[in-house]
Amino acid sequence: MSLYPDVDTAGSLAALLRALGVAAAVDERDPMYRATLPTPVPYRNDLEVSAIRHERRWSVVGGESHQHLPLVAGYTADPLDIAAVATAWHDGVALPELCELAPWLQPTGRFEVPSGDPVALGLSEWQSVLAEMSEPGLYRLRAITQAAYASPELRGLYPYTSHWVLKFSTTTRPFLHDVGLSLWAEADDAYVVRSRYLGDVIGSATTPDDAVAIAVRQLPPDLGPVTSGQ
Repeated sequence: MSLYPDVDTAGSLAALLRALGVAAAVDERDPMYRATLPTPVPYRNDLEVSAIRHERRWSVVGGESHQHLPLVAGYTADPLDIAAVATAWHDGVALPELCELAPWLQPTGRFEVPSGDPVALGLSEWQSVLAEMSEPGLYRLRAITQAAYASPELRGLYPYTSHWVLKFSTTTRPFLHDVGLSLWAEADDAYVVRSRYLGDVIGSATTPDDAVAIAVRQLPPDLGPVTSGQ
């Protein structure tokens, strides 16, 4: 038995959403399981909707257009939920109000930067990284991330993570320019600074603040503010 008989009857996910009053476009890659919901807001991407194959749920993702990174994401089993979010996304409803309207939609921590200013995008990414580190099992990495954010020198860079390692760039996405430093939380009392990812150990410390101080001393001079990686 199909998990999506209403989609089968409509002929596509986009057709089902259009029947609910939403301007939806067919995703030709997978018309039955995917659709895009356009918005005229220039700093937002079209809302992306995709069906889960093994249970009746749709994934809904709303991203920003400067780096194409998600701002909100969530799951719902009710197409009426999608219709409500699509209307709000289209109309430019602010992210806090959007998540209040649809509690199943979760913010990523990023805030919208209509101007695309790279410095503001870097600060937005810091909020996303800090939110990412809120998971209970990441308390050591959260501690060193918070210490890095408290440092003006590191907060002025663009943060990103890979395999639970904190790294830094002088540019935004999509083309990152790594500064050659990575911060590792290897144990409760072992915080390590390496050159790049899996690079040589520059130094280690027993506290996050001391590890950050080591990293700051290794920063190249005259980095300047974050620039666009476009």
